[in-house]
Amino acid sequence: MKVELLYFDGCRGYGELREHLPRLLQQLGVAATIEQRRVDSEQEAVRERFPGSPTVRVDGRDVDPNTTYRAGHGLRCRLYATDEGMRRTPPDAWIIRALERPGAQA
Repeated sequence: MKVELLYFDGCRGYGELREHLPRLLQQLGVAATIEQRRVDSEQEAVRERFPGSPTVRVDGRDVDPNTTYRAGHGLRCRLYATDEGMRRTPPDAWIIRALERPGAQA
């Protein structure tokens, strides 16, 4: 299983998620290494289809179930629209769902 954390420097959500994500994976018993990848330019953001910082992908797919509806990619701090309101990080439930989805490599 490949877990990626894409970011660019300066977004508070990245720092929060960088600390939380390893603990969440450990609690779930998921033995996956988190690959942290800094996105440094607008061109790289477009090439990587980077909707903003932080972005979590499991086996190449964004954990946000609504990400396919987002327009544009670039160097910006990302906000996640959840049932509880806007957040700087994706809810644990989204990450868990992505880890459990069919085709995720255990």
